Amino acid sequence: MQQNVGSTDKVIRVVIGLVLLSLVFFVKGSVRWLGLIGLVPIFTAFVGWCPAYSLIGLSTSSKKH
Repeated sequence: MQQNVGSTDKVIRVVIGLVLLSLVFFVKGSVRWLGLIGLVPIFTAFVGWCPAYSLIGLSTSSKKH
């Protein structure tokens, strides 16, 4: 697995992930569990690899491979 997520992309993913996770605490009913989807961008930010980017051949990482 080569890293394909750059530093700016990582920050954006963590922010979006935290916003989605906040739904678990602020939304009522069964819809709030959709906030767990926020774990996906947070995970990809910490790992530095996005499977969707790999499928389309995109990389925001500044590292040369």
